[in-house]
Amino acid sequence: MTIRKIELLSPAKNLEAARAAVDYGADALYMGGVRFGARHAATNSIEDIARAVEYAHQYGVRVHSTLNTVLYDDELSDAEDQARQLIAAGIDALIVQDMAYREMNLPAELHASTQVGNTTPEGVAFLQECGFSRVILERSLSLDEIKAIRSATSVELECFVHGAICVGHSGRCYLSRSTSSRSGNRGECSQPCRLPYDLTDASGRSIMSGKHLLSVRDLDLSESLEELIDAGISSFKIEGRLKDTRYIKNIVGYYRQCIDKIIARRTDVVRTSVGQTGLDFTPNPAKSFTRGASQYMFRGKRADVASLDTPKAIGEYIGRVKNTFRNGFQVDRPNDLSAADGICIINNGALIGTNINSVSDGLILPNKIDGISRGVEIYRNYDHRFNTSLDRSRSQRTIEATARFEISNKECILSIQEIRGIEATIRREYVPQPASSPEKMVETAQRQISKSGGTIFSITSVEVCGSENFVPASIISDMRREALALLQNMCINHPLSHNIIPDNPSAKYPYPKVSRYENVTNRMAMNFYHKHGVAIIEKALETKPTLGERVMISSYCIRREIGQCMKENPTLRGDLFLEHGSARYQLQFDCKRCEMALIDCSKTNSLSK
Repeated sequence: MTIRKIELLSPAKNLEAARAAVDYGADALYMGGVRFGARHAATNSIEDIARAVEYAHQYGVRVHSTLNTVLYDDELSDAEDQARQLIAAGIDALIVQDMAYREMNLPAELHASTQVGNTTPEGVAFLQECGFSRVILERSLSLDEIKAIRSATSVELECFVHGAICVGHSGRCYLSRSTSSRSGNRGECSQPCRLPYDLTDASGRSIMSGKHLLSVRDLDLSESLEELIDAGISSFKIEGRLKDTRYIKNIVGYYRQCIDKIIARRTDVVRTSVGQTGLDFTPNPAKSFTRGASQYMFRGKRADVASLDTPKAIGEYIGRVKNTFRNGFQVDRPNDLSAADGICIINNGALIGTNINSVSDGLILPNKIDGISRGVEIYRNYDHRFNTSLDRSRSQRTIEATARFEISNKECILSIQEIRGIEATIRREYVPQPASSPEKMVETAQRQISKSGGTIFSITSVEVCGSENFVPASIISDMRREALALLQNMCINHPLSHNIIPDNPSAKYPYPKVSRYENVTNRMAMNFYHKHGVAIIEKALETKPTLGERVMISSYCIRREIGQCMKENPTLRGDLFLEHGSARYQLQFDCKRCEMALIDCSKTNSLSK
């Protein structure tokens, strides 16, 4: 039977978040460097990344660094320099979009970012042949599409299981560039998909007004993790490099519990790191930032995945208002609302929020009663007691270890071995006196050596040999402290395995040309594709105006979402457009592929570099 390793991969905005990710159960984490990451607001110094690596590696937790923006020629030297600094700092893999990194001969694992646009078996197979040790899949793939990719490849597959969804296929969205100089492929997306739009027809008639027609709900595949394991996924990725440590503690803790339950009942899967976290709170993903949970397209193309009224977090459903009073209200079901909680409603298509002043005998007194009327649905988007419990949480991750204490006529030997087999041994010259009670000597040694609190270790058993000799408790304690310090240092420096694979120049690019949507923006990326048999490389859309171009392709479809699918005899026919201010996009529907595209036909058009 083949034993597969399963990884829980957490985001880390900064060093504090990285430590929280490790403490609360992540097997790996990903964080940005100083530049060239797809989240400009989540950058870190090389020094902080080195500290994160040291903290993570003691548990066997890997650190991946994001270098997943496209590069221009004048940035290649700086990008390579940063990549090598990150490698020197101890990172375990680089997550990249630009194929220039494949040409830099870097001594590190390369993971193909979801920004590469990993949607097809042939595309993923090509990346495998080119030496990528892992491919991160597009968030919109269905379970069947994931299985098809797995059947055609053997490369490690990573997929998102929780967090925000890019409605456009990753790396193929230019919506932000069409409205400003900010580009998603350069780490500066302005998130125009979260704006309100008007849906109009060719004559300008308004069909829907002021709706967030491109804002989809957040992903939650926690109930489908075992299906993903069976489909061949090795790494489960949580989105959120801009999220705070509360989010990390709650969501990582929640998925750790979900994955551990699966591992506990199976013999064919194990986790990739070591250490157990005893949570001092009950995790609940509904209590962290969420636009509402969705499996998106995991079960196939479907409707009811958008959040049309608001792009903001609405939180957990509390109930429907059944009675209102001058300054308060009651809901139709039991709840645990309390003072200082934040609640919200959607009223006439707008999100209205307030906080709670007090709750008594089911009567809820909000700070503002505006919009709260009978029948309105109440959501809690801030649970004060829960967030306080997260702030106060001091859950510690510990590694199980066993100890052996030997007493001879000339010395004492203490060996402590942790669960991976890493062992630290301390010897102390000492001429003991006979023990008045060998039984008490065993008890004393076991009690002193088991005192591992405050360290990363949990001593589960202590074997004592030579108990007929007496050793003072102070000597045993000193040896324990020295052994645990040595063992921790050995764990920090214990080498992790890496799968560094060279490019195979005989691998052939599976498509007739590299289109302008593939983001080839520098000479090294061009060399990569030419080497792999490509004759035609179109000028990257990233480098020119988007007017008249397809600025987004999506598995999400507005027609399907509003009940006007072209396959189901719709009443709404003809061309459709989205409008917001001066921005205007024609919608194109590929019913064969069940995809929607946005064509930029705005009155004004921006161009970044």
